[in-house]
Amino acid sequence: MVTEQMESARLLKPDELATVIRLLRELRRWSQETLATLSGLSVRTVQRVERGEASDLDTRRALAQAFDSEDIDVFNKPHDVPTPEGLKAEKEKFDREHLTLDARVVTSGRELATLYHGSTMDTSEPAIDLKAEPAVAFAGLVDYLRDWRDCADLYTETDKLDVYEELQRYLDKLDAAGIAVCYARRETKLVSKDWIDKTPWSATLLYISAFPKDQPLKKLVVPRKMRIG
Repeated sequence: MVTEQMESARLLKPDELATVIRLLRELRRWSQETLATLSGLSVRTVQRVERGEASDLDTRRALAQAFDSEDIDVFNKPHDVPTPEGLKAEKEKFDREHLTLDARVVTSGRELATLYHGSTMDTSEPAIDLKAEPAVAFAGLVDYLRDWRDCADLYTETDKLDVYEELQRYLDKLDAAGIAVCYARRETKLVSKDWIDKTPWSATLLYISAFPKDQPLKKLVVPRKMRIG
């Protein structure tokens, strides 16, 4: 027996939109305050949407942008609405394909240097759209850290002090712009179908992100599988 998981295409009802928004938020382990910050909406507006109250076009567009949708009108268009069984299946699929890691705020340049030195590879990108100056600072920070990791063993202890100070300057620039640098670590084993030797390779993966410092990341959701290129 095959269970129908989708209804015919139609606009989402307010209570259905509430379920979708709450699910998307919880999958990312965001609070309502975090979603409000990322969308530019008030916390009360987010709460009203999640209670199933009516919302206008601009509110739904702001929520779509917060979730990085390529279509800002994704919540304003007809959809093949999933049944409760369909929603459950999608959540189970998401949980199978993703991991939730504890995230922490970087406290110093020295800590960040140590994290990178002890990592095999990293994924580093801001969780929000940064303005020009903090975007340059974050990109410069990541470039500096990757260069540092490649040759950290060649530095003298005195040289390392200069590295810590330089990294701290990047962090201070971001802090002045209201941005915190958060990280999560993952110990795993990597293997590729293209490798001749299929022996798993132990690796420490480091995830670095930038986030408003008044709403720092507490959890980071990442894909279980990653592509090495």
